[in-house]
Amino acid sequence: MPVDAAQLWTLNHRLLTVVLDACSGEFGALGLDPKEFFVLAEVPASPYPAELATALVIPKASVTVYVRNLVAKGFMRREIDDADLRRHRLVLTSDGEAARTRALAALAAEFDRRLAKIAPGDRAELQRILLELLGSA
Repeated sequence: MPVDAAQLWTLNHRLLTVVLDACSGEFGALGLDPKEFFVLAEVPASPYPAELATALVIPKASVTVYVRNLVAKGFMRREIDDADLRRHRLVLTSDGEAARTRALAALAAEFDRRLAKIAPGDRAELQRILLELLGSA
């Protein structure tokens, strides 16, 4: 019987949603909503707002709002890019690094709790499959 791609997508989305929901208490204690967390988590790899929008597949206007909120909360700051004075680079503050680390740990623990239900070989296969799917984008 062929695998239903829509059902796989739905199951994947449901799993991610359940994990995020389970972490909402920790995110709330850190002063983050889930979307702000994703912006905070991505800043080290994509330190410019336009890069963040592309990496997270969200509108630039939304990134602007999340960045403004995270700056106001003291989790990041804007710095002028020395290579291009017209650009602002985003940098996590020590509070931002700490919040990012705690939120990532909460997500990892919650996801690991679910991954513990499958055999180590299946976990490795899942990782291989996900990496392959992401590589074909």
